[in-house]
Amino acid sequence: MRVVHVTQPVEAGVAAVVLDLALAQRARGWSVVVVCPPSGWLADRARGLGIDVRAWRASRQPGPGLVGEVLSLRRILARLTPDVVHLHSSKAGLVGRLAVRGRVPTVFQPHLWSFQTARGALRAVSAAWERRASRWTDLVVCVSDDELIIGRDVGVAADAEVVCNGVDTDRLRPRDGGAARSVLGLAGDGPLAVCVGRLATLKGQDQLLSAWPEVLVRVPDARLVLVGDGPEGHGWRSTHPVAGHGSVRWWGHSDDPAPFYAAADVVVLPSRAEGMALVPLEAMASGRSVVAFDVGGVRQSVGDAGAVVPAGDVGALAVAVACRLADRAVAVAEGARGRRRAEVLFDRGRMADQVSTLVDKLARGRNS
Repeated sequence: MRVVHVTQPVEAGVAAVVLDLALAQRARGWSVVVVCPPSGWLADRARGLGIDVRAWRASRQPGPGLVGEVLSLRRILARLTPDVVHLHSSKAGLVGRLAVRGRVPTVFQPHLWSFQTARGALRAVSAAWERRASRWTDLVVCVSDDELIIGRDVGVAADAEVVCNGVDTDRLRPRDGGAARSVLGLAGDGPLAVCVGRLATLKGQDQLLSAWPEVLVRVPDARLVLVGDGPEGHGWRSTHPVAGHGSVRWWGHSDDPAPFYAAADVVVLPSRAEGMALVPLEAMASGRSVVAFDVGGVRQSVGDAGAVVPAGDVGALAVAVACRLADRAVAVAEGARGRRRAEVLFDRGRMADQVSTLVDKLARGRNS
């Protein structure tokens, strides 16, 4: 079996899923290639682990270089002669389906539909593209029930399956919070909330910052650590009223979020939209309570391992975070339930096995 994974972006959750799939499929004895921009976390990690990586220069968003990106990808795939092409996220889904046009069995994994992040007229254009591209898509793999429902609601008609995201439940385990805080220089046993994610509008850290004053009213000694960087980081640090408060720590990028989960009393996901975010799954695997807005996949992932509040309701977010910071017994009990959920439902081995079974079935069906 020759499988080619095509992706842009090459950082954060999408990249982690691609790498997990590539490693699991190689372990099956398949020939696996990752096609992506030549620099960044994914290319570096994949090469370091012996995965064949082919350079494809592509921007994050559609732009003037789109035609060149399509032609470049078509040439790469012609040389690789894959049995299945697996396209990850909206940009690779756009370029890949224009390049392949159904000539090779094609899997598309949106990781969040393009029209969910588009604004104005572009939203309708993006939805129309997804409907049209269904004819060049043998299988859509959605990471949550919400993602599948949203796609069907706008008329995406391709065959589809839901395979929830998974995380490494062996590496991410409940660990001593005090020891983690000492290692990170966050010494002290005061209540600690952690938010991990790219500093971008979609990830919503500005909403968490807006909720934070109410958290402090209820839990005066609470602390917040924001782990990540991104395009909105400078603006938020410069202009948000609580950005410089002594209780708020802007940590910056970290390649390893595990110590931050271990240090946390509660992990917060203030996103405006998701397919199924990895952060709640990683937090649950680490035995930590989760508070999140009710966006795609969150209810399905969090269950009884935390609080899911109405999307955009910063007051409800503040109350839920403060409740868990003020009463650690609540957070500890939810963290224990989250660990069990992660082990049973969201282990990356289960995810990789399900996707690989679907890919194998697709290839055999098209070639029979």
